[in-house]
Amino acid sequence: MPRPTIRHLALYARDPQALARFYCEHFGMDVILADPDGNHFLGDGYLTLALLKLQMAGEAPAGMNHFGFHVPDAAQTRAELTAAGLEEPALRASKRPFAEYRAIDPEGNWFDLSEHGYGIP
Repeated sequence: MPRPTIRHLALYARDPQALARFYCEHFGMDVILADPDGNHFLGDGYLTLALLKLQMAGEAPAGMNHFGFHVPDAAQTRAELTAAGLEEPALRASKRPFAEYRAIDPEGNWFDLSEHGYGIP
């Protein structure tokens, strides 16, 4: 079975539209989706980059929010993580269709698990 691969990164950005323009102009990324909340989702054919609108009233700083693994079998991966003593990965609360589960590593970093991948399903 193929190993899981990191296929998704999410950053909080003060100006997601301007940052999207930067990555498109300088690194050839394409806009996959720009939503009504101002978030921009980019792709390079392999990795998706979510540029999430920083909410100044929130507790999170600008920068890394989470990353995501494309896994061959989400149920098996969830079971293995739980058996290793981690909190069971939970269904994503967001209505965004990019990943099915959210998990937390031993240091408290968020990561997603997706069996279908990180493009628009």
